[in-house]
Amino acid sequence: NVEVTDFLDELNHPFRKEIENLRLIILSANNTLTENIKWNSPNYCFENNDRITMRIQPPKQIQLIFHRGAKKQEQPSHEIIDDNSKLLSWRGNDRAVVTLRNLSEIESKKAAIQDVVNKWVMAAK
Repeated sequence: NVEVTDFLDELNHPFRKEIENLRLIILSANNTLTENIKWNSPNYCFENNDRITMRIQPPKQIQLIFHRGAKKQEQPSHEIIDDNSKLLSWRGNDRAVVTLRNLSEIESKKAAIQDVVNKWVMAAK
């Protein structure tokens, strides 16, 4: 998305390489996702519903926030996906966070990140 690229160009973020790598990982994980800006960060939607938002401030790490959108919904009785990778830190049964600190960590966890992205998109429909 040109809007996201332009936003990042203006931001001059110290983790730009990490952010770009994550953008590619997320978008290549599921070709139904669209990318935009939300909360001053890259955001990913499925069928126009927010599902994954990067948290890039403060610039000491990058977090991927997995959620079911901005509107409050009934809390499911259990975590909405099985996370065999143990990447997710659960903040509720329908909200979780992945924290990444550097490019090598992102690259080493690429397959696990893509697996979580796909599971989340399918479960949060």
